[in-house]
Amino acid sequence: MSAAEAVPPTLGNLHPGPRALTAFAVALATFMTVLDSTIANVTVPVVSGDLGVSTDQGTWVITSFAVANAISVPLTGWLMRRFGLVRSFVTAVVLFTLASFLCGIAWSLPSLIAFRVLQGVASGPMSPGSQALLLSIFPPQKRSMALAIWSLTALVAPVVGPVMGGYISDQYSWPWIFLINVPVGILSAMLCWRIVGNRDTATQRVPVDRVGLGLLIVWVGALQIMLDKGKDEDWFASPLIVTLAIVAAVGFVVFLIWELTDEHPIVDLTLFRSRNFRLGTIAQCIGYALFIANLLLLTLWLQTQLGYTATWAGLVAMPSGIVAVLVTPLVGRLMARIDARWFATVAMVAFGISYAMRAFLTSDASVTDFMMPQIAQGIAMGTFFIAFVAITLNGIPPERVPAASGLSLFARTSAGAFATSTVTTFWDRHAAFHQARLAEHTSVFDQPMREAVTHLQSLGLSVPQSLGLLARTLGIQASAKAALDFFWISAWIAFALIGMIWFTRSTAGGTSRPPVAVE
Repeated sequence: MSAAEAVPPTLGNLHPGPRALTAFAVALATFMTVLDSTIANVTVPVVSGDLGVSTDQGTWVITSFAVANAISVPLTGWLMRRFGLVRSFVTAVVLFTLASFLCGIAWSLPSLIAFRVLQGVASGPMSPGSQALLLSIFPPQKRSMALAIWSLTALVAPVVGPVMGGYISDQYSWPWIFLINVPVGILSAMLCWRIVGNRDTATQRVPVDRVGLGLLIVWVGALQIMLDKGKDEDWFASPLIVTLAIVAAVGFVVFLIWELTDEHPIVDLTLFRSRNFRLGTIAQCIGYALFIANLLLLTLWLQTQLGYTATWAGLVAMPSGIVAVLVTPLVGRLMARIDARWFATVAMVAFGISYAMRAFLTSDASVTDFMMPQIAQGIAMGTFFIAFVAITLNGIPPERVPAASGLSLFARTSAGAFATSTVTTFWDRHAAFHQARLAEHTSVFDQPMREAVTHLQSLGLSVPQSLGLLARTLGIQASAKAALDFFWISAWIAFALIGMIWFTRSTAGGTSRPPVAVE
């Protein structure tokens, strides 16, 4: 059966006008949910101060959303089989909008955390649901462009999120980072429901796998909290982190056994029998983890060591978003004729080049120097998401696309969370290593050091102040060396992933090709 035959005719026969309007509404929802996963990150100190809690307590605003989102994403397939694609998506958008409003009027940290949990639960089905809805309303020959629309909104949001969050909290007040979602969510839900609300997919009375759901909540929750709190608790030196790791590992194994043997699993793990889904998901997770880790490390390096403000650090990253916006529509047009593996290869080459370019930066590099690698990264961002979505979904029957999208997104999100947690630990420990090595070759009795202290004294600094400034300079250099180490490692891993890409099956025109049998 071809993709066109498998798509419900009620969704696949929209006229161009309503189809474009629906795509716009879906893009708004995608942008909103991806944006909210990053927009709160830079406002934690402001939120914590306003609510009268410590910054450590305030980080639960991020953690609660991440945990709830990670748990609900894999449920997308079951929800849309049980209640229908359109109904599930619109309901998720409405709940997300309501939760955003409640977050904006939260009166205490516990209330804000509770509403962020609701927001995270609602956001889980939105990204894979939007992807499945776009693929359903576009004809086969235009599905590459549908993926381009989805990718465009999904990749721009993480770049503008921190900048927008910082600007809103500085110029207005933090509740507005949530309240701005309200009109956007209302418009998206109304448009989708009005145009395709009466054209929903068929539903099935699929039993609820309560045991599988419970196990999923346990091991994903434990893993996400472990990743978010690991660095603060000094990782496995903390009994809490050890306990969470054991719970996550045991829970995952039991969950795996149960899902593979249950007649109606909550998560369809048989999707990994497809070579493209299996290898594509692995390569996508590693590539996305590298992207998130490098984005975070560059931002931290600029702000904590080089004196950049949050706004300027965001502006440094803006060229990648601009280039991605220009590249993505072109890729969407070409994907209908060219094997998606070529675009995935371009993405990993461009990522590798951007990381390698960063590895040559120094602490006194100019803003322009920091922006140049972003151009290569923008090319990578404009091809990465759309290419890997096409690769992973190639061969998946259309009725299983929501489940496949949800599972793939869950794996990618988990990889990003792991990268976020580990890159800061890598940076701290390697910076300490380099600082120790630099200190071994530095002495206040050396002639250069004596001359430096004398010069600083001539500028009005005391001896202790001069030594403190030199120690600070030593720390900046050590942090720079640690960052460059990570950039080099990332570049080589990105280049190595190209080999894995070419072990997948050819898409021969991306999503326009009828799906083949799952291996």
